Amino acid sequence: MSKYYSATEVATREYLHDLQSERLVKTVRSCYEHIPFYKKKLDEAGIKPEDIKSIDDITKLPFTIKQDLRDNYPFGLFAVPKEKLVRVHASSGTTGKQTVVGYTKNDIDVWSESTARALTAAGATRSDYIHISYGYGLFTGGLGLHYGAEKLGATAIPVSSGNTQRQVQILKDFGSNVLCCTPSYALHIGETIRQMGMDPKELPLRIGIFGAEPWSEKMREELENSLAIKAYDIYGLSEIAGPGVAYECCERNGMHVSEDYFYPEIVDPDTLEPLPDGEYGELVFTCIGKEALPLIRYRTRDIASISHEKCACGRTLVKMSKPKGRSDDMLIIRGVNVFPSQVEHVILTLGMEPNYQIIVDRINNLDTMTVKIEMSDTMFSDSVKKIEDSEKKIKAAMQTILGVSANISLVEPKTLPRFEGKAQRVIDNRKI
Repeated sequence: MSKYYSATEVATREYLHDLQSERLVKTVRSCYEHIPFYKKKLDEAGIKPEDIKSIDDITKLPFTIKQDLRDNYPFGLFAVPKEKLVRVHASSGTTGKQTVVGYTKNDIDVWSESTARALTAAGATRSDYIHISYGYGLFTGGLGLHYGAEKLGATAIPVSSGNTQRQVQILKDFGSNVLCCTPSYALHIGETIRQMGMDPKELPLRIGIFGAEPWSEKMREELENSLAIKAYDIYGLSEIAGPGVAYECCERNGMHVSEDYFYPEIVDPDTLEPLPDGEYGELVFTCIGKEALPLIRYRTRDIASISHEKCACGRTLVKMSKPKGRSDDMLIIRGVNVFPSQVEHVILTLGMEPNYQIIVDRINNLDTMTVKIEMSDTMFSDSVKKIEDSEKKIKAAMQTILGVSANISLVEPKTLPRFEGKAQRVIDNRKI
């Protein structure tokens, strides 16, 4: 295990329980006294701050959802005066109002430590150059990793996204060791490296830390082959802090949650009842180490599981699985639940290019799903019959894995859109 200044990562479960209890009690009191929304919500539930005595009482508390942030836009859920805020971020606002999040100086320190833990767990050191291709600005990705790199004592290279050829030149000329970006953009960087006539093995790059969108184990293989690196997952969401809420260690079989700041639960998305270790359900977080926006039992909509089994890396922090989808972006096709990550798994297992798009429509009151997949240059030169045979093979695999039929359309190389931020894999044209 990489050594880092946070003893909490290897603390006993008893210590963590006491710390979480102390922080939850403080958080609930702060929410009740300073946020009218939470005072009303707790009063309606018949709960007073003094009813919460330990972390074991967390299930007594009501849930918070994203709409609550939108309803209190922009600053209605802040627990501190504006004068104490040192930074404000916001979500992309692709649906409805933006969700606005604020940070005190201490909140920035908490977030920076969490992302520094993530970098260290992936093997980064203070002597590394960390190339950050997440977007900077209101999006939390860029600045989250930036401050983590500086907290670690490493050198941050704030490239942001876009101008991919320039990115590749910087990777080479600056000697970047760690790449931080979305997995889809990392694949685009890998493509560009080869288009520029370079061999990724000749670059000093050895680690990739990829998040902001779901990706599979097959995608990990693609990323590692494309960039000649080891790829690590990082998890976060702006409402809780940003990237660094959870992160993979050298074992890469789950992500450690910084549960001294962000307490996780798994609940049944329908009944909202807690689920035991190992069972998949909706991931819920309570911010027990934040001052400005201390959300209580925030429903992330991510479907995951958690485990308290001790990790071989030595960390004692609880681990969460890679989210296998979201309860709110799950597609229901003719009554069958379909996650885009399942579609990706089929595509990559069959050795296809990792660039694809899912188009859902409703024709004559019947749902249809079309999956467009880019061919490789080699495959594009095959005969029409070979391409048709490949489409049939993929269609059969989709039917077997997903339990629903899909139309498969193999398209020319490099004809599907590339994304510098989160990949937009799904186009749902249904009027539901």
